[in-house]
Amino acid sequence: MHGRLAQLAVFSFVAALPGQELASTPGPGTGPTLVVLNKSAASASLLDPVSGEERARIAVGEGPHEAATSPDGRTVVVCDYGAQKPGNTLTVIDLRAAKVVRTIELARTVERDGEAATERYLRPHGVQFLPDGKHVVVTSEMQRKLIVVDVENGVVERAIDTDARASHMVALAVDGKRAFVANIGSGSVSVIDLEKDALLAVVETGRGSEGIAVRPASGEVWVTNREADTLSVVDPEKLVELAELACGAFPIRVAFTPDGRHALVSCARAGTLEVWDASERKRVREIAMDSAPTDEAKGDRIFAGEFADSPVPVGVLVEPTGRSAFVANTQADVVTVIDLGTWAIARRLKAGPEPDGMAWVPAAAK
Repeated sequence: MHGRLAQLAVFSFVAALPGQELASTPGPGTGPTLVVLNKSAASASLLDPVSGEERARIAVGEGPHEAATSPDGRTVVVCDYGAQKPGNTLTVIDLRAAKVVRTIELARTVERDGEAATERYLRPHGVQFLPDGKHVVVTSEMQRKLIVVDVENGVVERAIDTDARASHMVALAVDGKRAFVANIGSGSVSVIDLEKDALLAVVETGRGSEGIAVRPASGEVWVTNREADTLSVVDPEKLVELAELACGAFPIRVAFTPDGRHALVSCARAGTLEVWDASERKRVREIAMDSAPTDEAKGDRIFAGEFADSPVPVGVLVEPTGRSAFVANTQADVVTVIDLGTWAIARRLKAGPEPDGMAWVPAAAK
C-alpha cells in the first residue's frame, strides 16, 4: 500500500482563481499558520494561509499522516506513521522557533508472565491534545490501542485496548472525557472512557470506518465509511448508530464548522468535498476540487493507480472563525481553500508532495 518516498521538492506559491483577489499578507510570524504534512517528503510545511508563503519546512519522521496543535498554540505533535516500515514515533515541533524539539518513541515497559517487557506502539495515526494541554491521545493501528502520551516528558503513560482492527482516527467528546476511535478494519467505532481507561463499547458503523468528528452543537459522532460510501451518525450517550447516510465515493474525512451547522466530507475517489446540513442530515452541495493529479502522483504513492483521475481530497480542516476550510488534495499536491461564506474555491496553496494531515496555529501563538 505504501510506496517509496518521493524526493523533496521545495516550492511555494498561491493561486487565486480568475476574478478573485488575495487579501493582504501579514508579515512572517504575525498571522495564523497552517501546518501541512507532506507524506512523501517526511516534512511539515508552515504556510501563511492567505498568501501561501511557506514560512518554514521542517523534517519529521517518515510518512507523517496527522497532527494536532496544543491548546496554547505553541506546539504541534506529528504522528510518524511510517512507509514500508511501520513508524512508532511522534515528532514535537516548537512553532515559535519553527524547529523540532523532541522525538518521542512510542514504547513502554509492561509486565508479561511475571517479567518486564517492552511494548512498542506501531503505526501511530490519529492524534488529539487533551484539554490539559500536556497530553495527547494517539491511535496505534497495529497494536489496536489508544495510547496516552505525556508530550513534555516524552513518556507513554497508558494504553487502552480498542478491541478492533486498524484503529485509525480519533475524536474527543466536547469535555475531553471520552475518545471515539474509528476502526478501518472492523468497520466500527470504539468508545473509550479516558477517566477510567476503559473501553465502553464498540459500535458497528460501516465498512472501512476511517474519518471521525464530534459535532459541536450536539456531541453526535459522525463517521465516514470509505468502503461502504456512507456516513454514520452515532449517539454519544446511548452509543448506537442513529443514521446511515449515502454519500460520495470513498468518504475519508469529516470536519464540522464551529457552529456545528455543517459537516464537510472529503470524498477521495469522487474528488469532491460534500457539504451536509448536520441537523437535517442532508447533503446540500458538492464542491469539485477541480485539480489534476501531478505526474509525480502517478508513481509510487499510497493512492497511485487506485484513483487515477482524482486529486484525492483527504485532510479537511476548518479554521476557528469558520470563514474558511482547507482541503488537502494528496494526488494534486495542493491545499484547496474554500470560502465558507460563498462555498466557492477561493485559492490553492502549494505545500510539499502528498499533503494530507493539517493543523491550525492561531496568530496569538506566534
